[in-house]
Amino acid sequence: MNVGTEHCSVPICSTIQLDSTLPFDKSSVEQALRDQKFNDFKWLSPQDIIFGHWVRFKCMFGCESYNTKASCPPNLPPVEECRSFVYDYEKALIIHITASLDDPKTRGRWSRKINNKLLKVEREVFLQGNRKTFVLFMDECQICQECAVVRTDCKNKKLSRPSVEGLGIDVYETAHRQGYSIEVLKNYSDTMNRYAILLVE
Repeated sequence: MNVGTEHCSVPICSTIQLDSTLPFDKSSVEQALRDQKFNDFKWLSPQDIIFGHWVRFKCMFGCESYNTKASCPPNLPPVEECRSFVYDYEKALIIHITASLDDPKTRGRWSRKINNKLLKVEREVFLQGNRKTFVLFMDECQICQECAVVRTDCKNKKLSRPSVEGLGIDVYETAHRQGYSIEVLKNYSDTMNRYAILLVE
């Protein structure tokens, strides 16, 4: 299995006993983010996460990863099903991540590092008793250096997660409504404003 060097395990298994009677601790969730150096985030209602069928069409027509990644479309449910999945949650955080990369070849390594840190946040929040916690990556999965084409062939099913855009989320509108900046970049070296979403319950 050809996976990234920064490996983390996510405890989605029957051997872990969670105490569901614990009250929800907002500050502990926030600390889990800060522990991984995610310091720019906001709470929002899942119903404030905007979906658009145009996002899925952009995946289908214009994205080189379409039909080449196990965690990208068409290996994901229809947009309406993704919307229902997100809106089933009680709480969510939008996580703002910035970077400026001079060399396009470093994008995959950078995304892998960030996504592994996001998985560590998911794990910690899960262990706090929030059993439904689920993270949406800020970029395509990238956990493995070589990705399977179809979901059933994924080499790392425990760690792979879909991206925000993969679910059909309109990141531009969602971020703007939360007061964040995000624009179409004209040059590769421009500072990127990327967004992950952590669903919590």
